[in-house]
Amino acid sequence: QVQLVESGGGLVQAGGSLRLSCVTSGRSFSSGAMGWFRQAPGKEREFVAIITWSGTTRYADSVKGRFAISNISKDNAKNTVWLQMNSLKPEDTGVYYCAARTKWGITSALRDYDYWGQGTQVTVSS
Repeated sequence: QVQLVESGGGLVQAGGSLRLSCVTSGRSFSSGAMGWFRQAPGKEREFVAIITWSGTTRYADSVKGRFAISNISKDNAKNTVWLQMNSLKPEDTGVYYCAARTKWGITSALRDYDYWGQGTQVTVSS
């Protein structure tokens, strides 16, 4: 059974930092990619960042220069991806979801991801 488990969310003041983690288990995504998405109240889920296992990254324009995605593969069936979030703004508030896709390629489309975590809440106060 494939699982993606996020952690690291919380409440932080504007300008602060948080580091989200996502641990996968059940299968390898070494030929694919992993991403982070977020969903603010009343809004659609949106792309934040993606990283392939070769290290290629891409970010949403709204987080460029503030967020950094990284990963490590501990073994073929367990991987971890992080999202370091700095200079947080109130508009970064939302539920952050980890997602994994089995195919290689940079994509921001939700439909291109095969597995999703349950999400972790990030709240940035002004």
